[in-house]
Amino acid sequence: MARRLVLILIDIVQFTILARVILSFLPDLRYNRFADIVYKITDPIIVPCQTILYKIGLGNTMFDFSPIFAYFILRIIARLALIL
Repeated sequence: MARRLVLILIDIVQFTILARVILSFLPDLRYNRFADIVYKITDPIIVPCQTILYKIGLGNTMFDFSPIFAYFILRIIARLALIL
């Protein structure tokens, strides 16, 4: 039961990361209530990923790789939840 809940939460965060990526291409929609909710949900995982990528030298590029990095971290956590 708890495993299923973890997987559902991971799916929700992954969908909100996708929404954040889409919002990054639509600057007029970044500053509304929906965008605020998306950023509040995804910031706890995106900001540490940005910090890590910056420290290893991938944070100075024109493209932000942190959503991709966060997605892979969430996939690893989901796989571990299935195994354990």
